[in-house]
Amino acid sequence: MGLGLLTGYLMTQQLWAVWRLLQADPVQTLSTQENEGAVGISYQERQATKRYTIQHTIQDGIERVVVRPHEPRFETPILFQHGMWHGAWCWRRWQARFAAWGWETHAHSLPGHGRSPTQRAIKRCTLDYYLSFLKAEIDRMARPPVVIGHSMGGALLQWYLKYVADLPAAVLVAPWVSHSMFAAGLLPLVRRDPVGVLLMTLSWDATPMIRTAARAAECFISDEALISPEELRARLGPESALVLYQHNPPFWYPPLDVATPMLWPTRSYPNRRSDARRPITARSTSRCRGRGTTS
Repeated sequence: MGLGLLTGYLMTQQLWAVWRLLQADPVQTLSTQENEGAVGISYQERQATKRYTIQHTIQDGIERVVVRPHEPRFETPILFQHGMWHGAWCWRRWQARFAAWGWETHAHSLPGHGRSPTQRAIKRCTLDYYLSFLKAEIDRMARPPVVIGHSMGGALLQWYLKYVADLPAAVLVAPWVSHSMFAAGLLPLVRRDPVGVLLMTLSWDATPMIRTAARAAECFISDEALISPEELRARLGPESALVLYQHNPPFWYPPLDVATPMLWPTRSYPNRRSDARRPITARSTSRCRGRGTTS
């Protein structure tokens, strides 16, 4: 009886997810979704160093960290988009490094991430919902930026290039695959952490995948990392499991032709059969064609 109830519940949850994602329309979301955060500045801090200035704010419900070099060398800014469970905090060292090179950089936290207050229950957040906030951050900048996206941030960058517009350049750091998260990584994920996958499916909250410091470290850092597993886990927040479902057919198909110059590093896996799809690799040309298979 218990197993039957659990199976029935899981099937109901799966049907709910499919129904929920079939209702999602990225074009409509981008035209109707509004920032529901509290209007005004609720936090503001400014810090100056010898080379750059850091402006940290929470305005209209969105946390932002802007680092401006005292001696800028480039007109085009860089915008960093974080991935699952993360926030603007994860880019601080990179922002300092790029500022030392003369780049102005911007990082923000999606609602319910970092220090951005929650606007929608996390388990009901979808990629098209997050995409509307990435678009808003790009729109508010004086010049179109180079966008660097990590993990889910790389998926959001793919969605932006398909549903919104091209960019001066795009850098996808350890991004989600371009075609199907399930096809590329579901079985390895289940093998690695079957308990986490079950708990995630039961709750539609992906937090069980990082439920301990060890699990979080396995997902994100190496032994040489500048942050300990305990420090990492303390900074990570909740995340929707729906986003993992949505980056799959029939909810998502990648554009076959992207005009934005892209840097999409690939990784080779020993003893892994080659995929028939041609991966998008690091390119410096103005036009990239092909299909990505990297993770």
